[in-house]
Amino acid sequence: MWKYLKIVLALCGFILNTMILHTNPINDVTNLISIIEKLRPLHKKLGKPGPHDWLAHHHEPGQTFQEYYKSNPMTPRGKRCVIYIQPLGEFTQVQRRIVVLTSDFMSRFYNLQVKVQKDIPLSVIPNKARRRHPEWGVEQILTSYILNDILKPKLPADAAAYIALTISDLWPGRGWNFVFGQASLRERVGVWSIYRNGNPAESENSFRLCLLRTIKTAVHEIGHMFSMSHCVKYECCMCGSNHREEADRRPLWFCPECMAKVCWATCSDPVDRYQILAEFCEEHGFNNEKEFYKKSIAKLES
Repeated sequence: MWKYLKIVLALCGFILNTMILHTNPINDVTNLISIIEKLRPLHKKLGKPGPHDWLAHHHEPGQTFQEYYKSNPMTPRGKRCVIYIQPLGEFTQVQRRIVVLTSDFMSRFYNLQVKVQKDIPLSVIPNKARRRHPEWGVEQILTSYILNDILKPKLPADAAAYIALTISDLWPGRGWNFVFGQASLRERVGVWSIYRNGNPAESENSFRLCLLRTIKTAVHEIGHMFSMSHCVKYECCMCGSNHREEADRRPLWFCPECMAKVCWATCSDPVDRYQILAEFCEEHGFNNEKEFYKKSIAKLES
């Protein structure tokens, strides 16, 4: 009897040691909490919102890293591990390049494969999901129709997220003027627009500005689709934005809490992730962003 008990105990010990050896430190909560503390000094706290800023009109509690991982969030694990971009409308050659580069950045940011789908024409949007803004005269399309009637029925089986990118201005419904983008926290669908991002064909600087704005909105909306709430503590790409100037103030990086959420959800190594993001920024002239990622790497390696 004791002989068999010893064998069982030995086997249990072997299994336990194997589990410990194969524990992924990248996905370890305690490790990520220590990383958050290392990175805090690099990040700027949010100040008091201006009268037209997001938090002046939307009172949000925020979401810590611990609150996030305990909330059973939607994550790109298992079979749902691909981000799909759905172009909606007719894109110029220059606008198409914005789509390609944005997909590249998203892949690096979330450690996931990104696939661009075949275009869908704007003619699929019925009149009931369109309007002309009563003051500006801008033609807009309804975000809820895009999410519920276009994307949800076509959601790929392996989609971690399925997000439409359109050249048209977006309108989320009664009481709103416009939105840069909108996404579901649970349905894996979202939409964002380059309409308010400037003309990328105007000059090299205009192209870079349009790309930067498009990338910011893209990673923000994908964050929502992985159950991340708006950040209310730091200057962070997951902060809400009510207008163009406020959106342009937001950095092309996540605060330490939101960064930890991404690394936990996608099993990403923070240093490796910062490195490939820095390489993208260097290649495309985002020098301030490159320097921030480099400083983050140095902080974690010190």
